[in-house]
Amino acid sequence: MTEVYRAIWVVAYREILRFLADRSRLISSFAFPLIFLVVFGAGFSRLIGDLGGDVSFVQFMYPGILAMTVVMSSLFAGMSVVWDREFGFLKEVLVAPLSRVGIVIGKAAGGSFTAMVQGTIMLVIAPIVGITVTPLLVAKLIPLVLILSLSLSGLGILVATRMRSQQGFQFVVQLMIFPLIFLSGVFFPIDAVPAWLQVIAKVNPLSYGVDAIRQVFLGPQVINPLTDSTNGFTLGVTLFGHRMGILEDALLVGAIGSVFLLAGVWSFSRQE
Repeated sequence: MTEVYRAIWVVAYREILRFLADRSRLISSFAFPLIFLVVFGAGFSRLIGDLGGDVSFVQFMYPGILAMTVVMSSLFAGMSVVWDREFGFLKEVLVAPLSRVGIVIGKAAGGSFTAMVQGTIMLVIAPIVGITVTPLLVAKLIPLVLILSLSLSGLGILVATRMRSQQGFQFVVQLMIFPLIFLSGVFFPIDAVPAWLQVIAKVNPLSYGVDAIRQVFLGPQVINPLTDSTNGFTLGVTLFGHRMGILEDALLVGAIGSVFLLAGVWSFSRQE
């Protein structure tokens, strides 16, 4: 176990140092979600109007944009695996007296740290869109963001173990990001779309992360903007007739993330 902990610390610390030294990565990683928030918010707010009560479309969309920031940063955690392989550093890591399980978890932990930092920066603009950020809200949000970032970091590392070039990895991740985002309920309530689209969205693990974060920010009750604006509906993805709560969403995302991490460890262990 000592080797595992040492590997986690050494690899995670290296990933954090690389992130802090690369300011362009810090800026670009949340600039893209911010553009989505501004463009979609400005474009659809007037069309859709308020969702009911004091909840605007921008406020409805903001938790999903926060989740998008975390996901994009987490998926690209696997880039360091590809970078290390291209420049020969991965061979040195593999022959070092470090546990391969610890190496994968360390890279996922480093990716999660960057995602947490970028998610925290996104909280700065919450008051601008009319969302009050309290210490209790932040305390509820941190474990959700951590679980989501670790889960998607595991997926990014799993993909990276099969890639041989940074260009190939970026292409595959870009193909993954847009379906994950647009089919996760960032821009619409999942239970308000056609049945076939609900099925696809409910297979997407990000849907449950977005739902949990949205419930933390908005509470359980808002108005459905895509049906009758006078009828209220409860936040929470309906799965097999059961409406998911925050804890259930978090547990499901954590379970899926554990599968991704285990698969990433298995795939990384086969590297030569």
